Amino acid sequence: MKDNLLALQIGSWLFGIVVLVVGVLNIVLVHPVPGTVYLLLSLVYFPPANTYFRQKLGFSIPLLVKIILGIILIMFTLGVSDLGDMIDKL
Repeated sequence: MKDNLLALQIGSWLFGIVVLVVGVLNIVLVHPVPGTVYLLLSLVYFPPANTYFRQKLGFSIPLLVKIILGIILIMFTLGVSDLGDMIDKL
């Protein structure tokens, strides 16, 4: 059980960092608006933000919602966004 929790936290940190990096790349290379959205969405994945949501706002985002949001973010980044077009050109 403890190993599962540790793996979930490490995965959450890693995916949060990936979404954060995509947000920074969008701000620098594409446009500030989608970059800012990615930066805000990256907060969903960081465990301290999840703890804050649970304590201050009274709710926490379920794991299934985070997984679905992650799949949507990856599909949008690689398929629809201008950043995905820039990656294809490399």
